[in-house]
Amino acid sequence: MPQRASRSGYLYLFACLLLWSSFMLMARLAGKTPLTAYDLLALRLGTASVVLLCLPRPALAAWRDRRLWLLALIGCIGFCLLCYSAVRWVPAAHLALLVAGLQPFLMALLLLLLGQGWPPRAARPGYAVMALGLGLLGWPLFAGQAQPGQWLGDGMLLTAGVLWALYALLAKRWGYAPWLLTSFVTLASTLLYLPVYLLCLPKGLAATPWPMIVSQALFHGISPAIVAMLCYLRAVDLLGPSRVAALMALIPVLTGIAAVPLLHEPLTATLASALLCVSLGAWWVSRPVPAPVQPRTVAACGQP
Repeated sequence: MPQRASRSGYLYLFACLLLWSSFMLMARLAGKTPLTAYDLLALRLGTASVVLLCLPRPALAAWRDRRLWLLALIGCIGFCLLCYSAVRWVPAAHLALLVAGLQPFLMALLLLLLGQGWPPRAARPGYAVMALGLGLLGWPLFAGQAQPGQWLGDGMLLTAGVLWALYALLAKRWGYAPWLLTSFVTLASTLLYLPVYLLCLPKGLAATPWPMIVSQALFHGISPAIVAMLCYLRAVDLLGPSRVAALMALIPVLTGIAAVPLLHEPLTATLASALLCVSLGAWWVSRPVPAPVQPRTVAACGQP
């Protein structure tokens, strides 16, 4: 690989890491305001749709594809509502660990349930370490040391992680182009969700300062939904999917460390150990390996 291309690839990858870690932090920050999960999703979809309408839009045939509408329900509306609801009860590190960090584990579990068999032997130590990290995260719950609402928040995040793994698996199997998914899923979700939000769902906009509303709308509507996806695709093109997936394992650790000074959230020894285990396990199962034992994996379609 030419040195210049490699350097550019790592710059795009670094931008992805920052944007997706920032998504976790911004979502948690919003969870401490009067904004509801319904407000956050509406702000995200409204802002992203305005931007996407200025870019190439899906062809007419895409709007008749029921599978794309299903992906919009799973990968956007369902996933985002669960994440935005959970951050009222759990810290940003939990969001990064259960949604981003556990993706290889959840993907392997889905493939096993669908009859695709056990993961390759070379990857199994990584999955075991990730399972250990999940156990460490849940230890305060069983020891009676959890914060109020942690059961509910962690359950929502784990469900959101499963939805995202299912979304990535279906999108890969059905062979949709990444940009079609980016644009269609957002625009279709806007058409499905915004009328229901405006007519029926509770809102906290009136009690929230305008600078917070604007910053949340611009960030969630542009950074993770559009810019991060473009950076991710460029990084994969320059570095390859295995190397990118392995380095994405840094998201839980980066988020957990950044949440300490930015959100004043404690990083206990148990939580730090869980983050390290999940990140190390994710790196292990996603790392490039010699061709004779190259695992057959389903490439994820990016993060939130």
